[in-house]
Amino acid sequence: QVRLVESGGGSVQSGGSLTLSCVASGFTFGTYHMGWFRQAPGQGREAVATMYSNGDVTDYGDSVKGRFIASQDNSKNTLYLQMNNLKPDDTAVYVCAADRYLPLTGTAAYWGQGTQVTVSS
Repeated sequence: QVRLVESGGGSVQSGGSLTLSCVASGFTFGTYHMGWFRQAPGQGREAVATMYSNGDVTDYGDSVKGRFIASQDNSKNTLYLQMNNLKPDDTAVYVCAADRYLPLTGTAAYWGQGTQVTVSS
């Protein structure tokens, strides 16, 4: 059974940083493509960062390029999202996703429960 568990969310002031983690289980990490998505209240799901199974980033969302860094540690079955220079518009629930097949989109096969990030001005 595939399971994705996010952590690391919280409340920060504008300009601050947070690092999110997503621990995966139920499959061989490094064989699935992974990614981070976010959803703000009243808005649709937005891709933040998507990665090939080997850890190479395929793309960042335009609004986070240059500020967010996605990475993974296969030895810990963990996906990370380092978020720098956070802005109030980054406020959302951040969710990690996994799928055996590309492209990794909002209809990926597996999803975590999400972690809330709130950025105040």
